[in-house]
Order: sequence, then C-alpha cells, then structure tokens
Amino acid sequence: LLGDPSMAKSQFLKYATQVAPVGVYTSGKGSSAAGLTASVVRDARGEFYLEGGAMVLADGGIVAIDEFDKMRPADRVAIHEAMEQ
Repeated sequence: LLGDPSMAKSQFLKYATQVAPVGVYTSGKGSSAAGLTASVVRDARGEFYLEGGAMVLADGGIVAIDEFDKMRPADRVAIHEAMEQ
C-alpha cells in the first residue's frame, strides 16, 4: 500500500487486520526478521523452543507490516525470502 503522508494508510492496515478472520499488524520500524518469521527462545528451565512470529501467526490470513521501508535491509531480505514460500 503506497501513498502520500497522512493519508491514513496505517489506519487502513490496522482495520484490515481487525476485520480479517486471521490478521496480524506489526510495524517494520521496530521489527526484526526473527520477530516476523520465527525465533529461538529459552524457557525458565533452560530449554530452547521455536516461537512463531507475525508471519507464522498470520498463516492463511493477513499480515500487515507498516513502515516496511524503515526496516533494516538484512531484515527486509529475510522477509522477502519468507514471502516467496
């Protein structure tokens, strides 16, 4: 979704994720590739497990990544690879 500043693009994305059966909204400004795809997390017992990110949680639905242009280039490449799947 492209447009001029102050044209309510963010509000439109938020609304789309609210009305969709499965929808996740996130901002690319503070997101990493691991946070959007999957990350390895250590629990209280010291064991590791995979935790799904926004793209995994929105499987079969809508994932809205606002401010995509403000993501780091390395994170953007990882998201492009995930979108190809």
